[in-house]
Amino acid sequence: MKPFKSTTIILFCLISTYGFCQYTDVINSNRPGASKSAFSVGKNVVQFEVGPYFVKEKRTPATTYEVTGFGADFTARYGFLFEELEVNIEGNYQNDTKKYTYYPGAEDNRANFKYLTLGAKYLIFDPYKNEEANKPNLYSWKANHSFRWRSLIPAVSVYLGANYDTKNNPYTALGIEGFSPKVMIATQNNFAGGWVFVMNLIKDRIGTDQSDFTYILTLTHSFNPKWVIFGETQGIKSDFYADNLFRIGGARLLGKNFQLDAALTFNTKDTPSVLNASIGASYRLDFHKDPIVDNGTDAKDEGARRARRNGTKSKRKKNKANSSGDNKIRKQKKKAIDFD
Repeated sequence: MKPFKSTTIILFCLISTYGFCQYTDVINSNRPGASKSAFSVGKNVVQFEVGPYFVKEKRTPATTYEVTGFGADFTARYGFLFEELEVNIEGNYQNDTKKYTYYPGAEDNRANFKYLTLGAKYLIFDPYKNEEANKPNLYSWKANHSFRWRSLIPAVSVYLGANYDTKNNPYTALGIEGFSPKVMIATQNNFAGGWVFVMNLIKDRIGTDQSDFTYILTLTHSFNPKWVIFGETQGIKSDFYADNLFRIGGARLLGKNFQLDAALTFNTKDTPSVLNASIGASYRLDFHKDPIVDNGTDAKDEGARRARRNGTKSKRKKNKANSSGDNKIRKQKKKAIDFD
């Protein structure tokens, strides 16, 4: 069985407008789907995503068996060096019992990592980087919710990672052990009305007898700044395992740095049938700072400085206008006096 990886929602990435698209004002989590956002968490942001799950599998009619157990997905992400770069470590640990129903009493108690991967993701193309072009229209609800042709151009990132598999792992093909590479292309489209579409194309455990090709398509929708739902399909193809999985679920934002989520995974075949239920949480430690501008202040300080400067200019203009008016009145009075 392919592990039920917790992953996707690009949570609330449409809710705030950002000039530096990697960093958002609220947490940007990959949970609870299986795909990965094209964007990183942002420079100097540390983020943890974890989710326990229940799994049940049943294979019929040949070589009948049942699997029941529990597991947990986990991910640690860090925005490193650049806004576009993220390094991460992710894994899935499962503990279950495999019972062979055709032979009563025969069972295997299994426990190991289904995967453990260290990798890095880099955004190579960002169509949302132009802040002016992506600002919301403050005067038109229709303009903000209508279709824009430029939204068909996705953000694109590339990922390179290394898997580590232990010897005699019950969740991998026989003979799989040690390190193997993993590559991925991730795209993301942000549509009007709170819709986000993510696509992942993945080649995993390259060069081994379990070299999976996986595609993941995820569509999410935010009803408001607190709630998001998603639907997802995942196709897996290798000599060791093949499946088409479907996921549905949602997430709730409890604070700008904390999210809770839940999801259900299932398929439509019986070799084996799969049913997984998960809950999870995401939390970030936000050490992000806005870029330094030329005068040595960060962007927020620079904005405040400009606002104060503009306010001072306005006061000067106002005072100048008042002064001009007073001078006119004085001149008029003086002329009246001279005339008399």
